[in-house]
Amino acid sequence: MSRSKPNKLITIARENGSDEPVAPLDLGVRVRELRKARDWTLEQAATKAGLARSTLSKIENGQMSPTYDALKKLATGLNISIPQLFTPPHAEQASGRLAVTKSGEGAAQATVTYEHELLADTLSKKKMLPYRTRVRARNMAEFDGWVRHDGEEYLYVLTGVIRLYTEFYEPIEMRRGDSAYYDATMGHNVVSVSPEDANILWVTSLV
Repeated sequence: MSRSKPNKLITIARENGSDEPVAPLDLGVRVRELRKARDWTLEQAATKAGLARSTLSKIENGQMSPTYDALKKLATGLNISIPQLFTPPHAEQASGRLAVTKSGEGAAQATVTYEHELLADTLSKKKMLPYRTRVRARNMAEFDGWVRHDGEEYLYVLTGVIRLYTEFYEPIEMRRGDSAYYDATMGHNVVSVSPEDANILWVTSLV
């Protein structure tokens, strides 16, 4: 099993999950898409918005910038809020993604203090990084300072007893079934305090 720094698996997951840059929104195209999604003609949409047909046509073709009053009328006619006029539709993506990780078959990553098993490793562009961890550390002296990284984190104790150390709180002893949700930019480390190595489930946000 290879040895890596504590934050390496999170860094790799974030790099693999980066999205493509979002193109600037074209208001005229957005208005036309909203109109066509309702199966309205220019005349029908203009009537509902209380605008002249020629005005709506110019807006859709980028020949004029609508005033705030026109934007309000457009939003009311389309039955949406003004911010929604400037919000691009969600990008198309495959639905029903699924990744099954059989027990013990996750990708292994080890550090001096933890043995990680990455779960759902076959999925790219995940919003969360789930991993099962065997906690080998027995005291804080085994760590090279605090572990900290962007995002939020959820911890659930599967077996054994751990002590959760955080930068701003007193240490917390946790047993099977206990869980914690915390800001991962806050320094944090976990040690086993039971005779056997504890096992925990960690889920780290990647956005």
